[in-house]
Amino acid sequence: MDKYGKRIERVCAEMKKAGIGQLMVNDHLGIYYLINGDGSTVLFANRLFALGDTGLNTVTLTDTDDVAGAVAKHIKPGKMGVDKNMAARFLLPLMDVCCDTRMVLGSDCVDNVRARKDEEEKQLMRRASEINDICMEKLAAYIHDGVTEKECADYLDRCYGEFGCEGLAFDSIISFGANAADPHHSPDGTVVKEGDCIVIDIGCRKDHYCSDMTRTYFWKKADPRYAAIHDLVREANEKAEKLIRPGVRFCDIDAEARKHISAAGYGEYFTHRLGHFIGMEDHEKGDVSSVNTAAVQPDMVFSIEPGVYLPGEFGVRVEDLVIATEDGCELLNHVDKRFRVLGK
Repeated sequence: MDKYGKRIERVCAEMKKAGIGQLMVNDHLGIYYLINGDGSTVLFANRLFALGDTGLNTVTLTDTDDVAGAVAKHIKPGKMGVDKNMAARFLLPLMDVCCDTRMVLGSDCVDNVRARKDEEEKQLMRRASEINDICMEKLAAYIHDGVTEKECADYLDRCYGEFGCEGLAFDSIISFGANAADPHHSPDGTVVKEGDCIVIDIGCRKDHYCSDMTRTYFWKKADPRYAAIHDLVREANEKAEKLIRPGVRFCDIDAEARKHISAAGYGEYFTHRLGHFIGMEDHEKGDVSSVNTAAVQPDMVFSIEPGVYLPGEFGVRVEDLVIATEDGCELLNHVDKRFRVLGK
């Protein structure tokens, strides 16, 4: 059985657990993940897009066809899972036609399988993170007096292009000084100044898989208080990573990092969850948060990214991606995350 067959087999097992007889997948990444299906899989495609021979049972439609009617011919009575991305303008007419079919949210059947990467996927993620490591170091070396956040973001785009990346995994976050207090600041014309912290949260998309990493540096000098907060956040990152192994709950991993930061008096300034799942999307289903009581399983890939953000002053975040292994985790990022001053 090829990798696609194994994936579909695992999805069907999830469907059986959920009591779902059929599943409609609209998410384009979900379709890509499962595309070489067996004879029980039907692909509905618009004739506007030339797909070639997919090897699937393919139904082609035009913009003026009755889509609901065409799809309904392949739907059986009973309980059917629909994708979280299915637009209401398609779902509601389909529900009207299929009166004897109960439509339920079925995305977890695919998302739960995608959460555990196979060997090929893990290797692709290692390569994407390797590129991210190289580009992070190149960007750190590129920063100079007079440079703006936006110029750094543009330089990073060129770096990724040199490695044949399809593009960014997400909009780059490059923040100087007080801008770093906004965890999702967009690069602008702010010029780096002596004493600024520099938060760099970046990721590329290579061969359909994403990378993600954050490092925080300082330009020419660092306020001792801010340097101490950086070490605090790095320690929280490392404590959480040491806890990762199959069977440990995600909420307990989040608590480990949060407890360390709170003990130093900065708990209220750690304003987001500790991490998120990642793969073909930068944020996939699943997270490392106080409300996720699920347990780690081998082959899951997720981020560990504690942060402290002092409004109007300063921000720091230290982020790695990890692959859960049978007895711990594998770090995908290898750029030094210790306190570092650039431009000296």
